Amino acid sequence: MATTPQTSGVASAASATIALENQFTSGVYAKRPIVMVRGQGARLWDENGREFIDCVGGIGVASLGHCHPAVVAAIREQAGRLITAPELFYSDVRARLLAKLNEITPPSICRFFLCNSGTEAVEGAMKFARLSTGRTDFIAFQRGFHGRSMGALTATHKKDYRDPFLPLLAGMTHVAPNDLDAFRAAVTDRTAAVLIEPVQGEGGVRPMDPDFVRAMAGVCRERGVLIIDDEIQCGMGRTGRWFACEHYGFEPDLLCMAKALGGGIPIGAIGISSAVKDLPSHVHGSTFGGNALSAAAALATIETMQSEGLVPLAGEKGSYLLKKFQAIASPKIREVRGMGLMIGVELKEKVQRALHLLQEEHGVCALLAGPTVLRFLPPFVISYEDLDRVAEATRAVLSA
Repeated sequence: MATTPQTSGVASAASATIALENQFTSGVYAKRPIVMVRGQGARLWDENGREFIDCVGGIGVASLGHCHPAVVAAIREQAGRLITAPELFYSDVRARLLAKLNEITPPSICRFFLCNSGTEAVEGAMKFARLSTGRTDFIAFQRGFHGRSMGALTATHKKDYRDPFLPLLAGMTHVAPNDLDAFRAAVTDRTAAVLIEPVQGEGGVRPMDPDFVRAMAGVCRERGVLIIDDEIQCGMGRTGRWFACEHYGFEPDLLCMAKALGGGIPIGAIGISSAVKDLPSHVHGSTFGGNALSAAAALATIETMQSEGLVPLAGEKGSYLLKKFQAIASPKIREVRGMGLMIGVELKEKVQRALHLLQEEHGVCALLAGPTVLRFLPPFVISYEDLDRVAEATRAVLSA
């Protein structure tokens, strides 16, 4: 992979940037010592001129890659016309986005609340479920991740995230994924909704068992429990369908979206079905939700996915990369799993060394998903040549 030789002046600039950010940042992020300054497609460049294949993708945000011309043009045009218009007023671009969301979401979804992030979408969906059902309790799954604000954190399972903030909201029960008996036992007359990620992302890139999901949905219908489908990471085409629930044959009552929705601009959304009662005004809101700039970026993102056929292409490229990983003969690999361009390579050891070698020796940026899982979330526009490079780099690192 082509790189630009490092010079002392450039290195000093990068060091100065890192020092400046370290001086004033909150400290809650464990950062890699790289200053990223430019991106195009599935490539990133740092301040030293080093080039990387990006399989982090902004943690699943950059589905169209970096600086896609259609999204850049939409942002520029909208920024010169109107950046924000709160939902006190109507908005032309917001109206078009809502209609487009209705076009791509499951048939059960007919209304939308626009917000700014995934955790906000989960918070709102939980509020709407309580308001609609008159019930107070929720069920979520072990290894699940739904965000880090207080309500969403209650649904998130990871002990390290939860324990510093106890006590969290009352009425949350976590059950083992794919255990129908445990799920049935957890449902009570107080259960408002279940939160499910069809493919658990932070929990290790684990697709749910289809038979379990269908049976779980049946229990929910029988007991009047709403289904909150968290597709913040696995939605917007990443699995080869617009939403992962389409692989499983269930339709959600509340559908949480974010990450890839805005093409890099922050936006979240809650899709709402007719099973959810009409929502009175003032029960929820967001100052920046549905702002014109984010709406324009999201609209351009969806239209580009449609015009370039990127959703089925994500499925095809994901199958290609999955097979490449499965063909790696390494005693370090425990399991390879995923769906579309959402792939986890579980190791029999911690992944930090492999992540470091991929990045520093092979120019491939990847993620972890728990202590032993390498996670790959490349842009849908990544080339097959780059997928081959990612696979070969992974093979080399895990064979060392």
